[in-house]
Amino acid sequence: MSFQALVVRKADDRITQSFETLDDNLLPPGEVTVDVEYSTVNYKDGLCLTGQGGLVRQYPHVPGIDLAGRVVASESAAFQPGDRVILTGWRVGEVRWGGYATRTRADAAQLVHLPAAMTTRQAMAIGTAGLTAMLAIMALEAQGLAPGQGEVLVTGASGGVGSVAVALLDALGYPVAAVTGRPEHGDYLRRLGAKTLIDRSELAETVKRPLEGERWAGCVDAVGGAMLARVLGQMKYGASVAAVGLAGGATLPATVIPFLLRGVNLLGIDSVLQPLDRRRAAWSRLAETLPMALLESMIEEVALADVVPVGEAILKGGVKGRTVVRVAE
Repeated sequence: MSFQALVVRKADDRITQSFETLDDNLLPPGEVTVDVEYSTVNYKDGLCLTGQGGLVRQYPHVPGIDLAGRVVASESAAFQPGDRVILTGWRVGEVRWGGYATRTRADAAQLVHLPAAMTTRQAMAIGTAGLTAMLAIMALEAQGLAPGQGEVLVTGASGGVGSVAVALLDALGYPVAAVTGRPEHGDYLRRLGAKTLIDRSELAETVKRPLEGERWAGCVDAVGGAMLARVLGQMKYGASVAAVGLAGGATLPATVIPFLLRGVNLLGIDSVLQPLDRRRAAWSRLAETLPMALLESMIEEVALADVVPVGEAILKGGVKGRTVVRVAE
């Protein structure tokens, strides 16, 4: 038997991508064989597609850090043929072949059953980005965030994580302030639930004062860098920031003053190696909380053969919302 895949190759430091038919004996090892129906495009996918970031160590490679589809064979009692499943993280699509293929194999411990109220297309519209947003909100709530405490800030709001975070927070009853550097995305963010729009330039630079006026009850930060440093100085007493990205840089030009004088918490959010129980809880809450009509408004759908330009665009900040990749035709 054979399957189709988007294959990235490297020769003489030159990266090429091609849509190829491969034999099933090339499938990665694993207990569960899945016919992939949908995938998505994340920032990491853009890096893997273009050979940047050092994520891919061995070529040829099949990227795609997210996938959803139907089990066709299983050596695990936890999964039966016909089950719909989700796979995100575990370095799939980076160090082992991923979701940009019509078939794959995976370890049972890496898979989550698709919630009954969700389709595989919707699961990939959520993907790692939406899972990360939900994990961030769960972490903020565990630190005491609750509706009625004030505005919750979302940076990088028109990106994948930010878009889902805005919609989730609004659905949960939080007033959301959304940061964007693209004024043309204002209507989009308001539709998702943002009550306040903040131009990125207002938070793009650090200030000499380590503390400013207390403004935010919580924050989901997808930017990092100078913006995160600035936001830390604006948090309310005892409030928390969930850090999920570094689009603005990995360096944090901040002081410890917000932590010492206001008891601010900085929470790191990882979705790659998140334990299964937390994954299941997050997917369950996503199915219960995220308005699917709003999710649909975030989606641009592309065919697997058309993924490469999207991957290049996402690295330049040129992708709004969520891109769903239609793998099975």
